[in-house]
Amino acid sequence: MLEMAVDSRGVERRGAARALLMFIGTLSLALGIAGVFLPLLPTTPFVLLAAACYARSSRRFYGWLLTNRLFGRYVRGYIELRGVPKKVKVVSLLALWVTIGCSAALAVDALWARALLAFIAAAVTVHILSLRTVK
Repeated sequence: MLEMAVDSRGVERRGAARALLMFIGTLSLALGIAGVFLPLLPTTPFVLLAAACYARSSRRFYGWLLTNRLFGRYVRGYIELRGVPKKVKVVSLLALWVTIGCSAALAVDALWARALLAFIAAAVTVHILSLRTVK
């Protein structure tokens, strides 16, 4: 997968495009790490976005992310197998529904906003369940 860090001519991206991708990747990774601790901020999409940005801008950062002890296994599993472990699915769905449910019950008064939260949770649930389950 490291070969994704080069363009179609086999040249690693340079200049402004590379710097922008590195910035977006680093910002996404920071948001993903924050999402571990903040219940309404998702972790997985941000970490996967960071991997995509690093793959196109820095072999070193991409390699580091793939071997990272916290995120590496999940990123590699998603990239290589297009799936996630069953435990990750279960924990993700539980966290999703508990946080959305608490938000809807305790922090939102408008019925349309509660319906929107339920729709978002249902859509994310469908997406998570549609991912391949890996061991």
